[in-house]
Amino acid sequence: MRRALGSVRAKAAAGATVVVALALIATGVAVLLVLRGHLQSQAGLQAEVQARNVAGQIATGTAFDKLDLPDGEDRPVVVTGDDGRVLAVGEDVRAVEGKRVGKGKAAEGSPTDRSDRGDDDADDDGGRRLGPGEIDDDVSLRNGSADVGGKVADYRFASVEAKDSRGTSVTVRAGSALAPEEDAVASVRDAMLIGLPLLLVVVAGVTWLVTRRALRPVEGIRGEMAAITASTDLSRRVPVPSSQDEVGRLARTTNETLAALELSVERQRRFVADASHELRSPIASLRTQLEVAVAHPELLDVPGAVADTVRLQRLAADLLLLARLDAGERPTDARVDLAAMVREETSQRLADRVPVRIAELAGGDVAGSRGQLARVLGNLLDNAQRHAAEWVRVSVVREGEWLALRVEDDGPGVPPDERERIFERFVRLDDARARDDGGAGLGLAIARDVAVRHGGSLAVRTGSVFELRLPAAG
Repeated sequence: MRRALGSVRAKAAAGATVVVALALIATGVAVLLVLRGHLQSQAGLQAEVQARNVAGQIATGTAFDKLDLPDGEDRPVVVTGDDGRVLAVGEDVRAVEGKRVGKGKAAEGSPTDRSDRGDDDADDDGGRRLGPGEIDDDVSLRNGSADVGGKVADYRFASVEAKDSRGTSVTVRAGSALAPEEDAVASVRDAMLIGLPLLLVVVAGVTWLVTRRALRPVEGIRGEMAAITASTDLSRRVPVPSSQDEVGRLARTTNETLAALELSVERQRRFVADASHELRSPIASLRTQLEVAVAHPELLDVPGAVADTVRLQRLAADLLLLARLDAGERPTDARVDLAAMVREETSQRLADRVPVRIAELAGGDVAGSRGQLARVLGNLLDNAQRHAAEWVRVSVVREGEWLALRVEDDGPGVPPDERERIFERFVRLDDARARDDGGAGLGLAIARDVAVRHGGSLAVRTGSVFELRLPAAG
């Protein structure tokens, strides 16, 4: 139960329900306020029409006892004079706002002057006095209660001042019942109170179902990932839905991650296996020589033992550098002069089997680690000298924003279909270019890794030309 309540489906359904509930409540309140205001305005308009109708009769000289007053409990009318006495009253009207009224009697609290008008609608006429037979243009609107036929109800009252043909000032107060307004508002409110919970249930249910359908592929991805974790079988892939939405992109990205992880694990496995194989040969050779030396000291091959030790040392250094590169070690931001580095490195190879010639050396700096870049140049020179017949040539050229270091030899070259494979770890070709004086097949792999981490590239441009491209500094 707790898991279900904490699921994405439950959270989405609850969130949608809360948002819709708040929106519906706000909308319902606004509708009720607008409806109440509109109905109250209509009641006020009806009351004003009734008051002006009676005031018109008085202004035209109709006697108070001859006035045509509306009948019924929905439209009470009271006519009062300046002294507050009731001059005319509708049938069955007994009291207004708790004050009893009767023809010929004073009505306490009857609005007979400007001060009693409602603040919401009364306007000051600037002191203009009405003449005989005139009706004031202003109207005072306010809510109140009245007792009509023994039944007390709420009304919207309109008060209008007028003068009859003899100049007698009167105030006509007519009311329009608010019961229809209250009934209409109550009906709408009750409908909302009934419909709102039902609508919220529908919204929650629809959101739950839609979210469940949308997240079904995610559950499939989660289940497959759990199975992959339990089985450690990285060749498996999560199901990819046919939709092109976020879930589909998640599944495709997950499969790409699994493929990269599988490749990395496989590469690591091969690396460990190849490293173990490469280490086994010099260790076994060195052990054999030492065992022979123990039994027959005169047969000890000291140069061979030294060569095996040097080979082990170089292999260990290569493995350590590869481990640091795989761990994400970034080069420094020092500036390196490629031309100066080439002169210094080649000056230490004067006694090599194959001489190294220096061709064009364009000036320019690159950003990075001088030690690692020197290691790249040394590996390229070792590779070239291993396969060259008579010469090796080095050059540095400027190509726009790039510096290209090229190492070329007069050897047979690398076949086109092998020009990428030679940069894999522990790969040595079996053709004429594969003459090996003990290399483990790590030099070119290290060189490319260093080039990439310096923002450049290393590739075979022609059969025997290796080109290192690096971005020029500054």
